[in-house]
Amino acid sequence: MKIETAKRIRWLGTISFLAYLCLLVYLMFFFEGYGRTTENRQYMYNLIPLQEIRRFLVYRRVLGYRVVLENLLGNIVGFIPYGFILPLIYKSKRKLWIITLLTMEFSLMIELTQLVLKVGSCDVDDVILNTLGGMLGYGLFSICNKIRRKIDG
Repeated sequence: MKIETAKRIRWLGTISFLAYLCLLVYLMFFFEGYGRTTENRQYMYNLIPLQEIRRFLVYRRVLGYRVVLENLLGNIVGFIPYGFILPLIYKSKRKLWIITLLTMEFSLMIELTQLVLKVGSCDVDDVILNTLGGMLGYGLFSICNKIRRKIDG
């Protein structure tokens, strides 16, 4: 790939990453559709791994499939861009373990901020699902990168 093309891709990746972060911050802290209001804020947290995931799966009929999909898949899909764009921007981040660690750290930071600000809920299961999403994003990046390398020769 030409150096100029690589720079352009990194620049577009950086802009995309900043837009993604802004959207993520809005959804995690300000979007009222997920109960992020300023009224009656209280501490809501889960520190037991897989407890909420299990609850969503066991009570899927009671909660509704839409709620279950929004929660479980939403946490995964929401972090796919994180795992995809970071290695696109930074060559030094092109290892699965690095993306896994960075995704987990970023997700934990969001969850702890939600706990402190009493916005949403702090849930270890969200960290697990978000990290899985980041790993899937990295997997997609790796596949796309391999395809690009084959095309470039």
